[in-house]
Amino acid sequence: MKRISLLLVVVSMASVGFAQDFTKNVSTARSAYAAGKLQDSRFAMEQMLRDLDIEIGKEILKLLPTKVGTRNANTASDNVNGTSGFTGLFVERHYGTDPNNASIEIINNSPLINSIGLILAAPMMHDQNQKVIKVQGYKALLTKNQNTETGKTGYELQIPMNNTLITVRITETTETEITAAANTIPLAKIAEKAE
Repeated sequence: MKRISLLLVVVSMASVGFAQDFTKNVSTARSAYAAGKLQDSRFAMEQMLRDLDIEIGKEILKLLPTKVGTRNANTASDNVNGTSGFTGLFVERHYGTDPNNASIEIINNSPLINSIGLILAAPMMHDQNQKVIKVQGYKALLTKNQNTETGKTGYELQIPMNNTLITVRITETTETEITAAANTIPLAKIAEKAE
């Protein structure tokens, strides 16, 4: 009952369009709960959480940089999803004309956080293509990826923050460029919103 009351408070802070769907799901959850249909009530509450994750994801997109290196944000390919199950929030933005060239991805409740945490804590766990660096005071795992066909080097930078994983990928870059790109991301603000 406390959860439903808390969710009602969140309704008052949401936008009008979002509030209509959210309010409908609150009503459905309450009705189903009162009728003893607990599975239906759970489903409606999961929908509320999914919708809430999507709204949070839209706020996070506003915080992402408009450029990564020389690549402009490709906002038409922005992806925001809320699953309210295995993972929660998923936000992805691509940069440049080739969608595989550069991207920033934010996932909360990611199952990868624990394994990355182990690698960050135990240096002997990573291979010669990985190293631990600091970005804005946070430990991060930098992985070098060599394309055997083209001979070009790319990097992936994974920054775990509490229960949120921020990943920056650039397929043709240098360590200096990907680190500079990561430093343009307001990491603390994103982690705060994603929590």
